[in-house]
Amino acid sequence: MNQILPFLILWPLACGVAAWLAGRRNKTLARWIALVGLILHLGVLAWIGTLVAGQQTAWVLDFVLPWIPQLGIGIHLALDGLSYLLLLLVDFLGIIAVACSWNEIQERVGFFHFNLLWVLAALTGVFLALDMILFYFFWEVMLVPLYFLIGIWGHERRTYATLKFFLFTQGGGLLMLLAILGLYFVHGQATGTYTFDYLQLLGTSMRSGTGMWLMLGFFTAFAVKLAAVPVHTWLPDAHTQAPTAGSVILAGLLLKAGAYGMLRFLVPLFPDAALRFAPVAMVLGSVGIIYGAILSFAQSDIKRLVAYTSVSHMGFVLLGIFTWNQLALQGAVMVILAHGVTTGALFVLAGMLQERTHTRELARMGGLRSVAPAMGGIAQFLAAAALGLPGLANFVGEFLVLLGAYIHHGLIVIVAAVGFILAAVYALWMIRCIFTGLNDEEWRFPDLTGRETAIMALLIATIVWLGLYPQPALNAAQRALETMQQYAVSGQEMASKTPSSMQSNNGGAP
Repeated sequence: MNQILPFLILWPLACGVAAWLAGRRNKTLARWIALVGLILHLGVLAWIGTLVAGQQTAWVLDFVLPWIPQLGIGIHLALDGLSYLLLLLVDFLGIIAVACSWNEIQERVGFFHFNLLWVLAALTGVFLALDMILFYFFWEVMLVPLYFLIGIWGHERRTYATLKFFLFTQGGGLLMLLAILGLYFVHGQATGTYTFDYLQLLGTSMRSGTGMWLMLGFFTAFAVKLAAVPVHTWLPDAHTQAPTAGSVILAGLLLKAGAYGMLRFLVPLFPDAALRFAPVAMVLGSVGIIYGAILSFAQSDIKRLVAYTSVSHMGFVLLGIFTWNQLALQGAVMVILAHGVTTGALFVLAGMLQERTHTRELARMGGLRSVAPAMGGIAQFLAAAALGLPGLANFVGEFLVLLGAYIHHGLIVIVAAVGFILAAVYALWMIRCIFTGLNDEEWRFPDLTGRETAIMALLIATIVWLGLYPQPALNAAQRALETMQQYAVSGQEMASKTPSSMQSNNGGAP
């Protein structure tokens, strides 16, 4: 049974190669290989879901294979409720990305789907890897196909956007590699065992200052991927220049890798340092909520507007993670899922508009509700979801984060709650600019096609389901979150046993 974990990574890799080869002869065949491959992958995950529902241990599946034992490096993959939810999101948005690119991508179709599927495979590896070198390998592999997706099929300033994206993420990744190596040697000196295995590295005794520096190495890499303020500036450019599928992957999945890294690795490995850094991280999260919302309202490009909403929503995730109680952590997981679906849908909508009008400028739009009433109605629904309307997906997560954080950090929560008001401003502003008012440009184009209607119906159904019945997702994540909290507490207890000469400041687990 555990051998299915490598399959979850190898299958999209194989489908990507098959789509590339098929695309040389038949573009449509390449698309179908990618789509059917992801649907079958999702079917396997649905079957694994029965194991997650009845899980009795912390890890539902656990696969270990020696790789370089002399250096303590192994192939260690494991799945729990949190990684399972993120794998579902990978497949779901992967299917959406393939479907929305059906007509948009006409050049080098096979190579496009090769890169798309390899990004998804790397993300799957990130969400399953428990060996730190293996995790870092998948973390870096994500960059290469995304670089090609934006650089080849992007828009007018794609070269600038890809270089900026690569430099930011590569710089953060190098800092994380240094921190991984530092943790490896600190653990080896403390225990005599040199290993990169996450479960063995938990509770490593180290000096307070050393723990802070190592934690900051991880935090920087994860914050860049999360697009947290102030290391978010790559995101609007990458989103604006990426093809629609690239934007869906960036917003819906790549940002979640940063959030996952903080949940899975940062706090459990460095609980003492995370506790001391928590006030700074929570302030950054609150600033991100307000800053992202204000900048969204100031944009003239529809894709940049949606990109800055991601900065705002990810502020809630950062706030929830560093609050580190069960309510806030469950809220952070729900924001991760809800944002992936809602913002993915907004980028699909933006891609549809750009395909029809050949512009992203809000000033050139207006009155499109009369031209495409179905598209206008869906846009209003997605705007309501983005602003956190009760009954829809985003509200559940953001409310739980604020409720969990308010217990100990009331002032920060009051500031963050202003984000709800600002979200309403930018969401309504977007609808006003695009779909109401006068059609000065005299746009005339077809409304949603059958394929586009099916895509939007699937996204809307998911948003409503997560908003009205989030309990299955919360149940799936609960055991994993409780286990990570236990890891953090155990690590704090281990640190408290360190000789006083090794410490300068200890506290309770976050």
